Amino acid sequence: MKTGYVVFAHGSRLEEANESVRAAASRMARDGGYELVDVAFLDCAPPDLSTTIGKLVDRGAGRVVVIPYFLTAGRHTSRDLPRIVEEASRIHKVRIDVTETLDGHPALGSILLQRARQS
Repeated sequence: MKTGYVVFAHGSRLEEANESVRAAASRMARDGGYELVDVAFLDCAPPDLSTTIGKLVDRGAGRVVVIPYFLTAGRHTSRDLPRIVEEASRIHKVRIDVTETLDGHPALGSILLQRARQS
């Protein structure tokens, strides 16, 4: 069974911000050797999560993993995302798992340290 991955971000009216998410997802796909990787946005930019999940299923995904591209857990990840995932799972008849947000990942401390040193 193939697994598809969705990098799920809030979305922005600034296309450069959305393109940054797309670039991160592309790097993840390339570096991880993942065939089925795409992005979705909660607000302000297409595609939405259900649309992206449908595209991955059409490309052969029997399971989808949603990776919230959110720094911390909040209303969107604790309320909106579970509701959207439940609905998308019913529509697309696919298992959908959701990872944790970026919060608490050990690399964040290293990133902050690097930014401080760059300043």
